[in-house]
Amino acid sequence: MPAKSAAQQKAAGAALSARRGDTPKSKLKGASKSMAETMTERQLEELAHTKRTGKPEHVRN
Repeated sequence: MPAKSAAQQKAAGAALSARRGDTPKSKLKGASKSMAETMTERQLEELAHTKRTGKPEHVRN
């Protein structure tokens, strides 16, 4: 499942970093905090490794 926006891709990257232990989970906030708690490492990798070219910064639902 590719990221729909650059913000979603960045949040997934932060959550993935915390999940792997590279950054403390206490530094996470907002979407990245909930992503780290609810998504698997595989799902976070798919979102984080999406190409950012042509993606809007934010997408409204």
